[in-house]
Amino acid sequence: MHAVSDDAPLLHDVMPWSVRPLRIGRGWPMAPDAATLRDRWALFTAERGEAERAALLHPTRARGLHSRVAQLPGHRTATTALAREVGRCPEPVLIQHGAHDRLWLIPDHRLIDAARPELWRVLDDEQIFAVEQAYLPEVREPAVAFSALLPDGRSPAGRPGRIRPLFRQPGGRDPNLAPGLVGLLSERLGTGVTPWDVLAWVAAAARPAPGGSEVPLPADPGDWRTGLALGGRLLWLHTRGARFADPAAGRDPGAPRLPGGSRPYVRAPLPAAPRAEELEYDRDQRELRIGEGRISPVSPAAWDRTAGGVRVLEAWWERRTAAGAPGSLEALRPPRWSRSCTSDLLEVVSVLTLLADLDAARHALAGRLSERPERTITGTALRDAGVLPVPAARRRPASVLDHREEGPDGQFALV
Repeated sequence: MHAVSDDAPLLHDVMPWSVRPLRIGRGWPMAPDAATLRDRWALFTAERGEAERAALLHPTRARGLHSRVAQLPGHRTATTALAREVGRCPEPVLIQHGAHDRLWLIPDHRLIDAARPELWRVLDDEQIFAVEQAYLPEVREPAVAFSALLPDGRSPAGRPGRIRPLFRQPGGRDPNLAPGLVGLLSERLGTGVTPWDVLAWVAAAARPAPGGSEVPLPADPGDWRTGLALGGRLLWLHTRGARFADPAAGRDPGAPRLPGGSRPYVRAPLPAAPRAEELEYDRDQRELRIGEGRISPVSPAAWDRTAGGVRVLEAWWERRTAAGAPGSLEALRPPRWSRSCTSDLLEVVSVLTLLADLDAARHALAGRLSERPERTITGTALRDAGVLPVPAARRRPASVLDHREEGPDGQFALV
């Protein structure tokens, strides 16, 4: 690991507004597929006894059958108490779960202990979220993960990091950057700099540190160009092609794919109902084994990839095969392994492989910035230029005045 500078600016200052991770409070409103969530909702609302319905809900101090809460921004769900709910399941939405997984969520505020409505208000096709990862000095994991979907911010190890949207307003307005930072970088580097460029640099250069992720800023135009190319590819991979697509740079829109010779395929059919203990990896054959099923080639780098100190592929598999407690809504699972689950697994393998291919470039850039501090713009320089300290107002969410959201029992909330 390269030495950490005492005066490199923190992500906390580069992207000052941050939000704590979501806290769902119960497992059953999330699942690998939307149909399962609709089935769970149907079982929940079919139960007429309040005690029995409460047992299915898993009440907490934040949410119970009689909790009064507003709608989630952008979702026209009921706001009556869950004790009286008999309607259809709200349409599930796909969210980012942890650094590399995607799960479906019932977007009903009555089911979620801490939904972070301020994140839902700025979620759109222009947005991208940076999620700071837990500091783990014993592993060499990237400091920040990124998502075009709403992230839950979950981390399997340590305290979850905070979620930082790139924009404070919908429509790509009001960048969540230290005031004056874009102008300073443009002046020092002799080129136009956009908020997207700054995020690409964060993806390429951010490094973990005990006090929060550090973002050494470049003073050298060559380093800047290297970081933008690397960061653009990293963001394209993290968002699975939803952001930073550029066919001229080899980043086509849509799910990233490996070259033909290294692309994973199903070589033997997967079991119709695979069990949690059936996942194995053959390093010599570069093969993922699931019962009698076979997927190859799967690189050792993809298998060994971790997030929060946990293997990504093992965690992905566990979330799709672990049995819930008998009698709980979590116990309701898809009856058969689906083609979409297989497709998602192949996509995750591809993304992890392509991310691993960029590790050497990330470490090389970190080495250049660390070994030659004159190539960076320090925190002291940012303070001298008036970029730091960040005004307190920039650490709070922006006001939303052109928008009405329904509060409890149909009343409108002011935001």
